[in-house]
Amino acid sequence: MRDNNIAIKLSIPDEKAGMRLDQALSQLLSDYSRARIQQWIHDGNVLLDGKTCKPRDKVSGSEEVSIDVELEPEGQWLPQDIPLEIIYEDEDIIVVNKPIGLIVHPGAGVPDGTLVNALLHYDINLQKLPRAGIVHRLDKDTSGLLVIARSIRAHTSLIDQLQTKTMQREYAAIVNGELSSGGTVDASIGRHPKNRLKMAVVNGGKTAVTHYRIKEQFTKYTYVHCQLETGRTHQIRVHMAHIGHALLGDAVYGTKSDKLKQKLRRQALHAARLTLKHPGTGKAMTFESPLPKDIEEILELLRNDYS
Repeated sequence: MRDNNIAIKLSIPDEKAGMRLDQALSQLLSDYSRARIQQWIHDGNVLLDGKTCKPRDKVSGSEEVSIDVELEPEGQWLPQDIPLEIIYEDEDIIVVNKPIGLIVHPGAGVPDGTLVNALLHYDINLQKLPRAGIVHRLDKDTSGLLVIARSIRAHTSLIDQLQTKTMQREYAAIVNGELSSGGTVDASIGRHPKNRLKMAVVNGGKTAVTHYRIKEQFTKYTYVHCQLETGRTHQIRVHMAHIGHALLGDAVYGTKSDKLKQKLRRQALHAARLTLKHPGTGKAMTFESPLPKDIEEILELLRNDYS
């Protein structure tokens, strides 16, 4: 049986001074809901400088917080028998190759039929982890590699690797236009000011950095590999569109003059390579996923007709 106890020790940063304790902790522990953190405090599972506390207590900075609690199921998601392509698994992690069209997490208008539902069917113990062990996501129509935590130890480690940028995620993409060289896009991303369903490069958004390099050049198109330094919603799609090279087939951020988009019917984006440190052994591990058939076919077309 896996350890579903969570033990956290942290110091309240000085910049949180004046905030309610539950508000400060929900920002510091963003993988747990504020309601859950409030319940932990009410149940006496949270100590502030060694003393029990209340959610509304104000913090002044530098306080020591200790949390010791046994996790209970986070959501009411149903296990569903949805096929999974598992690349690797052990007691700490599962690495899956997500297919095109599969949504990662239930949300508004999508109560089930997601990767989370599939994972719960595969391992019901995942219901005791935040977001069923999901630590990063892929868009519905982006294929490729995702790592899922199976233990608190793994969840804590993987979140830390994402935050410290030591987990490496590399994506294969086909973009519109002819790039002359690789580069880096360092531009903050937030909600689009006029269309709340889209993201955009905006002042005051969250820091976002994408590195890209050319793999093959074609007439009017370029095959690139992108490496994420951060993980914002739609990051690669927004960044490449921002520099005038929207992804082939991208119905949200793409261009109407994209002549090949009808041959793909989704954005040409695939999570091809994932490198992480194993949460238990500390060993560096790299996983690779070959290009899916639809992107391979587009590349062959480009090599034959657009070179």
